[in-house]
Amino acid sequence: MQHPAELSPLGKSSAYVATYSPEQLFPIPRAPKWAELGLTADTLPYRGVDIWNCYELSWLLPSGKPVVAIGEFSIPADSPNIIESKSFKLYLNSLNQSVFDSREALVDIMVRDLSAAAGKPVGVRLRTLDEVSREGVTSQKGYCIDELDVTIEHYDSPRADLLGCDPARQVEECVYSHLLKSNCPVTGQPDWGTVVVEYRGAALDHGSLLAYLVSFRQHADFHEQCVERIFLDLQRLLKPERLSVHARYVRRGGLDINPYRSTESVAPSNGRLVRQ
Repeated sequence: MQHPAELSPLGKSSAYVATYSPEQLFPIPRAPKWAELGLTADTLPYRGVDIWNCYELSWLLPSGKPVVAIGEFSIPADSPNIIESKSFKLYLNSLNQSVFDSREALVDIMVRDLSAAAGKPVGVRLRTLDEVSREGVTSQKGYCIDELDVTIEHYDSPRADLLGCDPARQVEECVYSHLLKSNCPVTGQPDWGTVVVEYRGAALDHGSLLAYLVSFRQHADFHEQCVERIFLDLQRLLKPERLSVHARYVRRGGLDINPYRSTESVAPSNGRLVRQ
């Protein structure tokens, strides 16, 4: 079955369009992937957001002088569509030789274009390099499971059967791993990320979680769907009072994508990790 992204610019040669071109944006419906996980738009067991950070953003002032900024885009997790990442990059490239009266005017235009593509309101924030520089690099809180002495045998597809827990012991904790890797479903290129699991529920066996996360290593799927699968597998196992799964992916093409899925209506931190 053809992946919807195969109709997008992903994996194909693309002309560099340097003037404003919203038609570059290519939406991909979330519904087919939700269906694979047994979900519909009306039965999503999580709330959340996909936070995109853009490090290659520029436009022209009315004087003709260029401006550079770092963009932050927040796409609701229940929006009908994701935006294919290369098309997002091509859209941002189209701003390079385009004149906008002000930063506020550009934000308004981007909100309109991105919201139309996603099918729900998208948040847009433009920050100066000095603002982002002052924030620096964030250290991930919680316990890192990467140094556990675990034998790994499965790499080809997510293996929920590897997960284990102790239902008799209830805990509240935050654990993370830098070893998440999956592949683009169209180009086959690797996507690298850090995944953070925060929950209150049956005690998760940390070694089993590490083996499970590594089982994504050769799996082909988009960032958003990988995080949703992790959330659902942990929810079924732990039956938690609360659960959040947050992935911070390494940037490609000047963009990083950071999906967040949670039982809570809490906005995630957008602190940049060292690989981002």
